[in-house]
Amino acid sequence: MAKNRFDPKSLSELAPKWSNKLSNYVEKAQDIAALQAPLNKALGPILSKKCRVSNYSQGTLHIEAASATLATRLGYLKMEILSEFRQSGFHDCSQVKITATPEAQQRLSKRVVESKKPASQQHRLSESTAQQLTMLADAAPAGLKEKLLKLAKHANK
Repeated sequence: MAKNRFDPKSLSELAPKWSNKLSNYVEKAQDIAALQAPLNKALGPILSKKCRVSNYSQGTLHIEAASATLATRLGYLKMEILSEFRQSGFHDCSQVKITATPEAQQRLSKRVVESKKPASQQHRLSESTAQQLTMLADAAPAGLKEKLLKLAKHANK
């Protein structure tokens, strides 16, 4: 009986193809990570936080910058970048291409914004704010008065 091409494939049939692609992907990622060190050395600590090596192929180094102004600044530093890469052993590096990618800033920044207050206290009203809302409610129209008093009750919780 002929095999139906729409039948699901077994995992053992797909795994050899995946492992080869995954190993190539991991190898490429490690190569690009190794290229980041000479870039950091050439640019210094401040500029290197705002750009990264996105690719390296056929002697062309591709750098991704977080903004257009940074890309322009890196354009002026191309010769220093090339010099540092050649000193680091990448003698075939002959060209630097810089692209401005605003989404790069999100990928580059690994900072987690944490608030100083615990989550339970972030939305709590202070007693003085509750008193001010109550005083304001006394002079407010009926519909607004209800809402202000309801809001002031959150301070007690």
